[in-house]
Amino acid sequence: MSIEANNPNLKSWIKTPENNDFPIQNLPFGIFKTPNLSKRVGVRIGDYVIDLKSLHVLGYLDNTPFKIEDFDTEYLNNLMKKGKNGTRLLRNRISKLLSSNCGDLKNNQHHVDQTFIEASSVEMCMPIKIGDYTDFYSSKEHATNVGTMFRDPNNALLPNWLWIPVGYHGRASSVIPSGVAIHRPKGQTKPDEANPVFGPSKLIDFELEMAFVTYEGKQLGDSISTIEAEDYIFGLCLFNDWSARDIQKWEYVPLGPFLAKNFGSSISCWIVTLDALQPYAVDTPSQEPEVLDYLKFEGKKSYDINLEVYIKPEKSTESKICKSNFKFMYWNMAQQLAHHSVNGCNIKCGDLMGSGTISGPTEDSYGSMLELTWKGSKPIKMNDDTERKFINDFDTVIMKGYSEKDGIRIGFGEVSTKLLPSK
Repeated sequence: MSIEANNPNLKSWIKTPENNDFPIQNLPFGIFKTPNLSKRVGVRIGDYVIDLKSLHVLGYLDNTPFKIEDFDTEYLNNLMKKGKNGTRLLRNRISKLLSSNCGDLKNNQHHVDQTFIEASSVEMCMPIKIGDYTDFYSSKEHATNVGTMFRDPNNALLPNWLWIPVGYHGRASSVIPSGVAIHRPKGQTKPDEANPVFGPSKLIDFELEMAFVTYEGKQLGDSISTIEAEDYIFGLCLFNDWSARDIQKWEYVPLGPFLAKNFGSSISCWIVTLDALQPYAVDTPSQEPEVLDYLKFEGKKSYDINLEVYIKPEKSTESKICKSNFKFMYWNMAQQLAHHSVNGCNIKCGDLMGSGTISGPTEDSYGSMLELTWKGSKPIKMNDDTERKFINDFDTVIMKGYSEKDGIRIGFGEVSTKLLPSK
């Protein structure tokens, strides 16, 4: 099925502000509510949210595989269970209704008033009911930086890193949507040459990531190949995988992240379909040594997505502290999903897969405070002349992302989270 909604020449009768993240070529999906409307599925265009439940009731989505309960729901999972062909058909239909040469909806102002809501007046909600969450560790630059800091600069990467997309299973229950604050976590830390102590973490960090959401996969025992992988990916969102570095340092040997990671991970609320990102597909960085056969792939499987991180102190302006790009990732999403399922692990509808921290080749493209300040030895100066080594209480961390080419910008909005003091 063709991706008609990606036509770069499409124009909409809905005016979209310049440099807006949500032109007609995007049409991301999310869950919203208002004081008068219960949680339901929406699509974003420009400064408006389209109520798909109302659009369905009014008959504009007839002859599609979707029922009213697929839109009158608290999560996108019902919609995603229709698979890639179903969601592609839906996005194409909405695109046609919004295109300037189609008057079906445009010429009925009463129906426009029923289905279009100003984005500033809605509350965005958790978009996905996440069954399982896996976080990868797929940026070579990030892994090299961490290995240089904590191990041997001459052997920064662990022996398995260039052979497999390393990952771990995280905690789905503490994944939260943008706008929900988190508290500084408590746990054990170990001062140098002293016994462990208990208390609030002193080294709270963000991790700049993307995450992808899956359609229903295969049965237990079957695997997904790199050729098939993108057929099982619904879309992507921004992902801030918070970390408590001092707790992590003490606990991660021998089994890896635990309390240092499961206190909160934040996602953006609009899920940008993988279909919408196809015009921005690029080559994956060269992989040496040659990967094993099940990890080999053909075509462009990485994506050119510009990423930015800001810190906003309370009662002050935000400061941009990082600019990176998703295309820097050494292991791409197709390889991550193929590796995740190669042992027969069953992937379910609504599983969340974090990319791992996204760091680039330059110091301003590092995707964590750990790297940007090099373990706190190079504090970052903010616009208000304060400094940051890690994240302070009442700081808000904001991540933004967008792809841009030929005058079309496909964006994700933002994921914004305030850090509150420990309870």
